[in-house]
Amino acid sequence: MLERVKASLPALPPAEQRVAKLLLADPRSFAELPVSELADRAHVSKPTVVRFCRSVGYDGLTDFKLKLAGTVNEGVPFIHRAVDEDDKPGDLIVKVIDNAVAAFLKYRNAAAGHAVERAIGALAAAAAGKHRIEFYGVGNSGIVAQDAQHKFFRLGVNTFASSDGHVQLMSATMLGPGDCAVVISNSGRSRDLLDAADVARRKGATVIVITASSSPLAQFAQVNNQVLLAADHPEDFDRYSPMVSRLLHLTIIDILTTGVALRLGPALRPMLQEIKRNLRAKRYAQGE
Repeated sequence: MLERVKASLPALPPAEQRVAKLLLADPRSFAELPVSELADRAHVSKPTVVRFCRSVGYDGLTDFKLKLAGTVNEGVPFIHRAVDEDDKPGDLIVKVIDNAVAAFLKYRNAAAGHAVERAIGALAAAAAGKHRIEFYGVGNSGIVAQDAQHKFFRLGVNTFASSDGHVQLMSATMLGPGDCAVVISNSGRSRDLLDAADVARRKGATVIVITASSSPLAQFAQVNNQVLLAADHPEDFDRYSPMVSRLLHLTIIDILTTGVALRLGPALRPMLQEIKRNLRAKRYAQGE
């Protein structure tokens, strides 16, 4: 909820921005103070406080405070940061989706366009030159790597995905100039991924890193002039199951896939059309 408000901040009127900043500075006090005190502290009228609550998607101040009281808690450890033990299914729907939406809005506003441009350029050049594109991840990120391999495979790219540290190291050793290694990690602390990324870099491949901006893997990319696609979110990887991070990483892969497909141009489309036509014949139930 707080991340959602933070992401919405630039779009709010100036008076409502003051209310938002008051909230973000001390969420617990905001949940407890009466509307008159909130208005005085933000130097706005009482109706402005209510309008702010409606602007960010709630029915009014009462509804906003009720939801806020749950948000400022730390959630259920090892399950989800946005939920409480006694939440009903309806509450879970709202909280889990709001948490994901807030992370998406934050990423949309913070994404570095130049880094995405650089990554798409390297991947498109590798695809056009029939070079290799490899995706490395472990655990949950290994599943994202498999999804990325599947998406790029459909573009006719020579691609490979691995979640095994030994295989990653061997595969990275066989890369060379013009190839790309895309390394995906929520924590950015995996020794296996750091080793594979360093080997790929030394062999002359372009390394594209998808991870948190403060992680060791991000620092590796910055120090070695590789491509960093930072995916920051409020999910503590030591405390909660990786949910938002997985969705963000999948979205970044979708952005890269779309960008590369556009770079490869209209010549790619007949192949994609033929793939769809051939797959249609595999369906058991045909439409009218």
